[in-house]
Amino acid sequence: MTSPTELWDDEARTYDEAADHGLADPACRAAWRDLLLGVLPSPPARVADLGCGTGTLSLLLAEEGFEVTGVDFSPEMLQRARTKAGHVVRFHEGDAAAPPLEEAAHDVVLCRHVLWALPSPSEVLERWLRLLAPGGRLVLVEGDWSTGAGLSAEATLALVRGTGREATLRRLPEPVFWGREITDSRYLVVSAS
Repeated sequence: MTSPTELWDDEARTYDEAADHGLADPACRAAWRDLLLGVLPSPPARVADLGCGTGTLSLLLAEEGFEVTGVDFSPEMLQRARTKAGHVVRFHEGDAAAPPLEEAAHDVVLCRHVLWALPSPSEVLERWLRLLAPGGRLVLVEGDWSTGAGLSAEATLALVRGTGREATLRRLPEPVFWGREITDSRYLVVSAS
């Protein structure tokens, strides 16, 4: 049986080919930059990018002046991330569910398409919130995909609100974010204290 690490190591070879993963298309890249800059504090805020994959969002934010630390459990994903952004981003091998990062040391915890796949998401959110400095912000990009995987926007909002924090929702149906038309539900949840 293939382990999750082996699965994602395999996936790393072609991961950036998807428009929303590699952000090679200028319009897609600009859409993600504008979306994130609209919800993040000003640079040089400290961002923990959990489940960073090949480091595309890490690099995007570092180029905008943020101090970014990426975490992923796949050595192959991290190798590609370091090749892509290693000179401006710190990367750590580790489980996004229990990141090997200092508590109360980040202004933002950013996670894209990871929470849905983790066991005990409410416990994971509590861990992630402990990484935030006072006034810190949780930024989640998630989805409820047509494959049956994922979390509904309502479930994600309930999980965040279950921690005692308020949260806002923005649905992301626009093709520019994904490089194609989508028929499932994708969204952004932001919780600022």
